Amino acid sequence: MAPPNPTGFSMKTLTSAATSEQWRSRDPWKRNEAWRYSGPFTRWNRMKGAFPGFTIAVVAFTGYVIAEQLFFAKDTHGHGHDESASHH
Repeated sequence: MAPPNPTGFSMKTLTSAATSEQWRSRDPWKRNEAWRYSGPFTRWNRMKGAFPGFTIAVVAFTGYVIAEQLFFAKDTHGHGHDESASHH
């Protein structure tokens, strides 16, 4: 066991006092920190702007793939190779 602190500081006492229900109910910084978790600073609003244009890009890419499959013919001429014949 470690020797007692010569200054009289006890980490266990500090931790129990700082995490008690009584301390949390009268936290002086609670009001000052409340703005961080409300309004435009909520978690959803912060993540919403993380990838600007992502939704438009997904819609455009999906439209491109659908248009390519529907309107553009597949190139199936095979460059003169016959599947039934051997290559060599």
